[in-house]
Amino acid sequence: MSDVFKVGTYEFNSRLIVGSGKYKDFQTTKDATEASEAEMITVAVRRVNITDPGKENLLDYIDPKKYTILPNTAGCFNAEDAIRTLRLAREAGGWDLVKLEVLGDTETLYPNVVETIKAAEVLVEEGFQVMVYTNDDPIVARRLEEIGCVAVMPLGNPIGSGRGLANPFNIRVIKQRANVPIVVDAGIGTASDAAKALELGADAALINTAISEAKDECLMARAMRDAVRAGRAAFLAGRMPKRAFASASSPTEGYIWD
Repeated sequence: MSDVFKVGTYEFNSRLIVGSGKYKDFQTTKDATEASEAEMITVAVRRVNITDPGKENLLDYIDPKKYTILPNTAGCFNAEDAIRTLRLAREAGGWDLVKLEVLGDTETLYPNVVETIKAAEVLVEEGFQVMVYTNDDPIVARRLEEIGCVAVMPLGNPIGSGRGLANPFNIRVIKQRANVPIVVDAGIGTASDAAKALELGADAALINTAISEAKDECLMARAMRDAVRAGRAAFLAGRMPKRAFASASSPTEGYIWD
């Protein structure tokens, strides 16, 4: 059965999106990305070189013909900086599919929702296909969809925390109300977290720190690959209902009892 992940005008077979930050070097980034079998990799334009050919460049390791590069605005704390960053990225690489994140402070790295909405309105108007990082508030998620964002990316927990999904109920509600893909972004720490996100109905998961800070990055990348696949399959299969009491797995009718 075909189960393509569609975001805006793009289509992917993998529902795992990986990041490019926090790796010890570009070669490790390449190796882990290949192990993950992801087709989209997000890049912090303000922190990772993808525009200056005179310096070591991530694109010497991550082939843009093989992977969809997703420029992001990590490190931006207001709408103006985020808009400027993505305009420069489009001018440099022609990228129109982008990840918008506007942070509130350096301690929590929670999104500044007001500035995020301001930036999203401008970027959508300018023709960007915006995947947007936000909190796990269903009302905010709906507003970002109404603006025209092609995907909404609620956090599972603070960026880099590895604490898993703090509020699975909200993720489920956001997904049930959405008409665009929902991508769980931030907080995933291990494979079971990724599987849970997809089991809840999330269309994809974006994972960076859990892979880049693992003792064996490539092995964790493969674990995340398999977890996302398993979680998606479980969601499509439809889980059994939870029951208060036991339910025999074998029928008792029609048998002779002593």
